[in-house]
Amino acid sequence: MRKFLSMLLMAFVAVADINAQTMKENVDFNVWPKGEPNSAYAQYFIGNSYLAPLDAQNSGLVNVTFEPRCRNNWHIHHKAVQVLICVAGRGWYVEEGKEPVEMKPGSVIAIPAEVKHWHGAARDSWFQHLTFMTKVEEGASNTWLEPVTDELYDKLP
Repeated sequence: MRKFLSMLLMAFVAVADINAQTMKENVDFNVWPKGEPNSAYAQYFIGNSYLAPLDAQNSGLVNVTFEPRCRNNWHIHHKAVQVLICVAGRGWYVEEGKEPVEMKPGSVIAIPAEVKHWHGAARDSWFQHLTFMTKVEEGASNTWLEPVTDELYDKLP
């Protein structure tokens, strides 16, 4: 696991300088794979997203790619902490009742259990983040909630 995390960190550092303003034109899916269409969870997303499991057998690490304006529904992780690491493009993390957090390569968010939130791409950029769960307790689950409306999304800076 340490070797894998070390390799992950080296790869992350190598792509952290991607210019988020030109991400839409310069997406290099050879660095972080785009993956396959996210058909299993498409009902919980507005727009198209893609999943590329990177180490699903060990840590559950998955690369999620969002097309511009794509975002997932509000949701809550029960009895687990979700970690997001932005590796390319520009996106948003929004926690209920708090100001939106812009995510660029190098941004890391640890989402506490039981927090209602959503994440997705900026209106003008693709967005890729790695995600995994940590501090997973027995009975951990996820509850998908209402979609993020265009009205709410369009208020982002």
